[in-house]
Amino acid sequence: MTADAPPGLADDPDLGDLFHAAFRGLRRRWTHELAPFELTPHQWRALNMLARGCGPGPPEGSGTTPEASLRLKQLADLLRIAPRSATEVIDQLETKELVERAPDPLDRRAVLIRLTPDGQELRSRIHQSRREQSTKYFGRLDSGERDELARLLGVLAGDEPVAHHR
Repeated sequence: MTADAPPGLADDPDLGDLFHAAFRGLRRRWTHELAPFELTPHQWRALNMLARGCGPGPPEGSGTTPEASLRLKQLADLLRIAPRSATEVIDQLETKELVERAPDPLDRRAVLIRLTPDGQELRSRIHQSRREQSTKYFGRLDSGERDELARLLGVLAGDEPVAHHR
């Protein structure tokens, strides 16, 4: 076993196992961090996706605010979950008054989902906290190692939807 390898890993560890172990540590921190806000990781992902502006936003001249809005199917596709699961997540967030449903001005049969001001504020607070946690977690790496890790993860992520951090 190498001196830098976590306990229980062989001399020639499987990259998938190493990646999973590293991600588990980060995910534990993030899940713990969401607990005071009474949010699940799925709810956080939905809030974050809406805040990132992945949707078309309101049509010009509609009189609505410029934040992004998504149809439920679009959100489900971006989160890579079933529409039924997305409905459950949005119902929970709507109960907490973090998102709202609004009629789509371009299609009266459709409904758009967008963050409320409370949802925007909470997302901003959690996003900042997560960035601080990530900075601490990845602080074990020097700047060059972080850049290389970001490059390699970008290659592996391919066309997966990810937030760009700068």
